[in-house]
Amino acid sequence: MRTVLILLYVITVVAGSQSIAVGQRSSPQENLARGYWNDPSTGLMWTAKDNGSDISWSNAVKYCQNLNLAGYADWRLPSIDELQDIYDGSGFTAPSSHGSMPVLAGKAKGELLLTGAREWSSTRVLDDRGHRTGIAWQYDFPHGKRWRYDPIGYKGSLRALCVRHP
Repeated sequence: MRTVLILLYVITVVAGSQSIAVGQRSSPQENLARGYWNDPSTGLMWTAKDNGSDISWSNAVKYCQNLNLAGYADWRLPSIDELQDIYDGSGFTAPSSHGSMPVLAGKAKGELLLTGAREWSSTRVLDDRGHRTGIAWQYDFPHGKRWRYDPIGYKGSLRALCVRHP
């Protein structure tokens, strides 16, 4: 009887620890300390923060390709669909320099730290013949929409948030 009880206890502990790991939510501070966030809905691994300064599209691509984080060197610039998949439309209040507190539509899931107006995607805008143009899609998290107006050489308030398949 004692052996059975020990065996049941071990099974309970193992099963319990697995369920905690799967449903565990990490805090923004834990994500930043680790440097990444795993999206439980897609399985993708995201950097906990974007590059932090204005960057052109080609430099954003290179930034992600050259990134070595958490022991991985296979980071890349995400597609526009992948960026949209981490949009959290629950809204938030952002402080303003004028003392007002504007309520914005959303932010990135996982409490990722986004420092610019929009994030570059790897997805190029196509012309009416299906050829790539000199514009790449961007995602505007505060307003929850895709953006396609700035040429790939533009860098004002655009950032690089990197992703990888684990």
